[in-house]
Amino acid sequence: MGATGYKDLLKTPHAARLLAGTLVGRLPNATAPIAVVLLVRAEGGGYSLAGALAAVYGIANAVGQPLLGRAVDLYGQPRVQLPAAVLSALGVVLLVAVGTDPPLLAYLAVVVAGLCTPPLEGGLRALWPSVLGKEDRVHRAYAMDAVAQEVMFTVGPLLVTLLVALWSPGVALLVINATGVLGALSVVVSEPSRAWRSAPREAHWLGALRSPGLLALLAAFLFVGVALGSITVAGVAYADDQGRESVYGWLMAALGLGALLGGVVYGSREWAGAPERRLRTIVALLALGYLPLTLTPGVVAMTGLCVIAGVFLAPAIACAFIVVDRHAPRGTVTEAFSWLVTTFGVGAALGTAAAGPAVDAGGTTASFAVAGAGGVAALLVLIATRRVLAAPGRTSNATAGTENDRSGAAEPGFSSGHQA
Repeated sequence: MGATGYKDLLKTPHAARLLAGTLVGRLPNATAPIAVVLLVRAEGGGYSLAGALAAVYGIANAVGQPLLGRAVDLYGQPRVQLPAAVLSALGVVLLVAVGTDPPLLAYLAVVVAGLCTPPLEGGLRALWPSVLGKEDRVHRAYAMDAVAQEVMFTVGPLLVTLLVALWSPGVALLVINATGVLGALSVVVSEPSRAWRSAPREAHWLGALRSPGLLALLAAFLFVGVALGSITVAGVAYADDQGRESVYGWLMAALGLGALLGGVVYGSREWAGAPERRLRTIVALLALGYLPLTLTPGVVAMTGLCVIAGVFLAPAIACAFIVVDRHAPRGTVTEAFSWLVTTFGVGAALGTAAAGPAVDAGGTTASFAVAGAGGVAALLVLIATRRVLAAPGRTSNATAGTENDRSGAAEPGFSSGHQA
């Protein structure tokens, strides 16, 4: 089925628009780190300031995603997503206007931009059941979503560099963030987004985090994030060893290609059995794919190893979406998906931070070992928590409608974060 299956999904009314709008709306988030660094360097700032501003943006984004996700569950998508996108873009406008002087305003600008980044990713996954109906189609959409993310995170930085070459880093930031607002607008004015309502939720300060299964999944994907984040630094160290900066681009492109191939294959078929058990297998293969990178062979062989290392990333993410859907407490689906995004991002930041000292202490091999250790740790968490993950703890969901399906389009028994 493969790409043909994805084409069938995209022929469904609203599906292509929602996916495209979400990807465009998330461009600012996908390109912020490199765009901020380029802006600071163009302003004459050092790498320390550039890295600090990018890190502050990442932290603010990690805090804002679940908070805004909870707001979406409470108040609906249009009332949260679009205002957040506008505020985030205004933060970028402030950053471009003030530059790095004074630094305090620059930090304030990136805090606003990161904190107000709209949770479009979680919002899209909350919309799929009402748009696609049957459970198997929604699961395939999760795989398509993971593949599309790989494309976005590959194309986004290339777009930034093109805009910088044509104009300047400031113009690049403004254009991409204006485009992001248009993407968010396209999503929130669509019929599915306007009609979507979360199920009534039990008042609880922990929100989605009161689910033990969700906590177990988040703990595992923190380490998956560590693995992926460490590879970005390890790839730079490997390129330095080879004396060719272009090698880094080849390695990252190979990881992306592997993820694309894995996502297409994973989404091409229906999978039997519990997704929690399937996730353990996929993460085991993911960890196994990272370990050979420590061999650091020649460029051609290393590029091939990176393709293999990337194959199971998109399937792992797609399967994790299903597990989130099964374990999210009733009325918290957008927040739960946003927590996965946040945890993955925090893990990537930790992996980046850990890989640097690993290079200094043990060279390139040690930095790639951080990736392997992250994959193994993620697998150990899933094994240790398998009993918690095996019991979603649902109440009765044998109804035609779900919290994401006001019209009753979803098949009977298909919940979408719709549990006690």
